[in-house]
Order: sequence, then structure tokens, then C-alpha cells
Amino acid sequence: MNIHEYQAKALLKGYGAPVAEGVAILKAEEAEAAAKSLPGPLYVVKSQIHAGGRGKGKFKELSPEAKGGVRLAKSIEDVVANVKEMLGNTLVTAQTGEAGKQVNRLYIEDGADIERELYCSLLVDRSVGKVAFVVSTEGGMDIEAVAHDTPEKIQTIAIDPEAGVTAADVANISAALKLDGAAGKDAESLFPLLYKAFNEKDMSLLEINPLIVMKNGHLRVLDAKMSFDGNALFRHDDVRALRDETEEDAKEIEASKWDLAYVALDGNIGCMVNGAGLAMATMDIIKLYGKEPANFCDVGGGAGKEKVAAAFKIITADPKVEGILVNIFGGIMKCDVIAEGVIAAVKEVGLKVPLVVRLEGTNVELGKKILNESGLAITAADDLDDAAKKIVAAING
Repeated sequence: MNIHEYQAKALLKGYGAPVAEGVAILKAEEAEAAAKSLPGPLYVVKSQIHAGGRGKGKFKELSPEAKGGVRLAKSIEDVVANVKEMLGNTLVTAQTGEAGKQVNRLYIEDGADIERELYCSLLVDRSVGKVAFVVSTEGGMDIEAVAHDTPEKIQTIAIDPEAGVTAADVANISAALKLDGAAGKDAESLFPLLYKAFNEKDMSLLEINPLIVMKNGHLRVLDAKMSFDGNALFRHDDVRALRDETEEDAKEIEASKWDLAYVALDGNIGCMVNGAGLAMATMDIIKLYGKEPANFCDVGGGAGKEKVAAAFKIITADPKVEGILVNIFGGIMKCDVIAEGVIAAVKEVGLKVPLVVRLEGTNVELGKKILNESGLAITAADDLDDAAKKIVAAING
């Protein structure tokens, strides 16, 4: 689960991180009062969407010369004018795709005198099985481009989970970021508290880009992005309360209600599979035969008839789907249960696109018998390769 920048900053402020004063607004009429509540005279008006690259983004409804989704304002009147222009319009960035995202809320923040921009993130480094700091002196930039063009400017410092962030870790991170003086002193408290927040809130990513050194020498968190482990949200009612469903795909929201692992993609072949590894293999073989998957959908090992039917309905609700491939290996889940769920869903929502089903494992013959006797236009497949060929052929017509 992702949250907005202003929510992430409020969370970090609760841990003692240095963040600027700011006010989130939902209506243009709130802009003047919000700006007046801040010290000024420099303000920043920030679009709040779940996507990066906001500053370089463009609004669909405005001219190409218009400013992006993050704007400096030097007066309260300038704040109000920018808010009126941005709120309710569609911001297109490198991460949103051409469709963009509608800006439904803005964050008006007190400006900062910036001396240097740095990059700092925390994530789970699976190569060493530890949480790691990933830092660079090249903050405020596309970190992927930095990693590609100048990888030597990015350093990773893994943290021993038993020791936590030690003085030696702080020294290593500070050296990588070339921090000294007041900034070096701030680092002694900042980096341990970031690690604490990451672990206590079960984050999967905490990214600060940029982390700035101000002209007075102190550090400040200028931007913050957080992603949380969905499997741990039951422990964090305060985090769940921050969820903004308007930023999420409607199909993914419905899937979460059924505890389905579903991610919407850009292709045209809907996939329903049990097991993440099998789902990845299914998507790979679809691409091998020249098509693109429309989703990642793992119904899990113990799904019942109702859950399978719900998954099928979510897949068919995607207008991009031109064909569906169901690929099930029956271990804990039985093939006859899958067959019954698919048939129930087809009867309820109808079948307007080709459907290929490959079943293998427990009760496979019974599952095939149920499908064959359903009277529905379902194509059976013998194995994964056969299934991929058949669904691609069916779409190609």
C-alpha cells in the first residue's frame, strides 16, 4: 500500500524527522488560509498523486508550456493561482503513463533554502537478507538514470538487524553523502529514526528524494515516499486509515476484498493462476508467443469456488482483455473446485472473449469432465505451452 507525500511526512515527523511545515487541501477555497498559516515568503505547491516525476510532469488540460506538478510560489496570491490551475486536472508523468492521474489534493509547504540535494532510501536487500540504506549524492534526480549511468555514485549500507543502526553505520552513510558539521550531527539522529520507522511500520520502501542540506547546514526531508507490506497492515490501523482508494485501480481494490494477489498490467490476455511462481511463468510464456498479460492474478493455494468466481469477474471487468488463460496446478486447491468456480463466473457474467483452461494435479480428470460437460465455449489445454499457443491463436482469430 502506498500513501501520499504529506501523509508520509506526518508519519516521519512523529518519529522526530526534520520536515517543513505544510497543509494538505482538497478544495481551491482552502488555499489562501493554508498559505497564510505557513511562515513564507516562499511556498511550494505540490500535487499529491501516487507517482513519481511530478515536478517534470505536464497537465493534460493545460498548455505544454505550463508548469509541472510541483511549483514554487513567492506570494499567497501566487499560491492561490497555482492551486486553481492544478487542482482537478490530470497530471501525466513518466510513472503514470499517458492516462495520467487526476490531482484531487494538493500539499502547500513552506519553502526551503537548498544548499545540496541528496538521495536516501531504505528497502529490504534480499541479496543479504537485511534492511539497507541506499544513498547517493545525486539527489533530486531520476535515481534509475543515476544507477544506469553512474552506478558508482550509489552506495548500499546493510544494517545488522540485531544491532540496529550503529554509530559506525551512521558514519558510513554520512561519508557516502559527504555530510559534516551541522548536517553530520543531524545524521546521528535522523538515520536511526528512519530505520526505526521503517521496521515498526512494516514498510517495504521508504524513499527520501531529495534529502536536503539547507544553507544553514541542517538536514531536512524535502520529499518522502512510503510503501507498506500489505500482509502486515492488520497490525497498523493508523496506516490503513491513510489509504486513498481514488489512487488505486478499481480492480485491485475489489481483489483486495477477496484477498487476491492481483496487479493490473497493460496487456490483453487475462491470467488466473494459483501460485506466484506459476503466475510468473504463465506471463512469461504469453510474452514468448507475442502477446502481453493484462494482469497478475494469484488466487492462492486454498481458494474456494466463490473466490475463483470473484477473480474471474475481476479479470473480465478489464476492457483491455481479449482472451483469458486459466492455469491451475491442483495441490491444496482441487481442479474440480477451480472448474466449478470458472463455470459459475461464466454463467453470471457471460463469456465474450476466448477462454482457455489448463488444469493439472488433484482431481484433474474430474475438473476436465466438469468443464467439458458445462456446454460453455471453454477450450481445454494439455499443458502450459499448449495453453499459451491456444489463447494466442484464439485472439489472433
